[in-house]
Amino acid sequence: MNDFSAAQRSRVTMLDVAEHAKVSKASVSRFIGDDRALLSEAIALRIEQAIAELGYRPNQMARGLKRGRTRLIGMLVADIRNPYSIAVMHGVETACRRHGYSLVVCNTDRDDEQERQHLALLRSYNIEGLIVNTLGHHRDELRELHREMPLVLVDRKVEQLDSDLVGLDNPAAVEMALAHLEAQGYRDVLLVTEPYDGTSSRIERVSSFKAQIALRPALCGTLIETGSELTAQLKTFLDSPGPGPKALFCANGIAALASTHALRELHCNLFEDVGLIALDDLDWYPLVGSGITALAQPTAEIGASAFECLLKRLRGDDGPVRTVDFSARLIARGSTLGNSR
Repeated sequence: MNDFSAAQRSRVTMLDVAEHAKVSKASVSRFIGDDRALLSEAIALRIEQAIAELGYRPNQMARGLKRGRTRLIGMLVADIRNPYSIAVMHGVETACRRHGYSLVVCNTDRDDEQERQHLALLRSYNIEGLIVNTLGHHRDELRELHREMPLVLVDRKVEQLDSDLVGLDNPAAVEMALAHLEAQGYRDVLLVTEPYDGTSSRIERVSSFKAQIALRPALCGTLIETGSELTAQLKTFLDSPGPGPKALFCANGIAALASTHALRELHCNLFEDVGLIALDDLDWYPLVGSGITALAQPTAEIGASAFECLLKRLRGDDGPVRTVDFSARLIARGSTLGNSR
């Protein structure tokens, strides 16, 4: 066992190993590359011993650049604090690791300038492919990158970007939510969504909500956006007369958290005064009152599928652009059981 420090190991070069093992530098390169089988057992053993004694660590990035392969995948996310983003990112990273790739994640923090800088940074890292979960305001840069490498979108479409898309079947999820509320006896439904901000998945959920309400004469549906007026708007909804028992449908986990805070501010009796169903299934949902009913997204599968789509493109698949829509899973809890008939 050697006692080399990390700093000393970092200074050891391939030439040092070659001289220590009394072999050529080319033989060391073969040993740490893909041509080890070309070496005799005796030479391979000497190189292996020299590497162990000197504490040599190959520069994987330099090797990758030399071969035109870095085995790096980039991922651009709009908000790394969003539980959905974290869960999908974990699915992507797990799939990357399983196939021998590493993931480089850049968080734009919903800032266009940050997105522009991160795109330039990812290009400098010589990533082999890119997974994007942002609003994609820098479409020219994204299109330019897409000409150089495969690119897959997660959850959010980007206009004029002809790329594979992986996400949730939003119309089916909305239909599932409203069918559940109607079956449980709710008649007055308020959709709570984050501001649209050009986010295709939010827009799709709102349009699906309106379409489903039009098909369900027993239900009355309205919608509001999260923000500084949320508490006042919820109070108006709760105080207004309606066709029957009231329920909130929160379009994602962030809207669910904001709505739960607002209901507590209003001293609402959860969940007797109002029902609540939310898209996403977060760890804290079972801890609120009798538990929040959820439409769980298969986030790990969404992340893994995004990487699998990317991997197919990396391996030469030039077929038509594909959209992969996953189904939500209803998890009924006490928040929508108060008005069951």
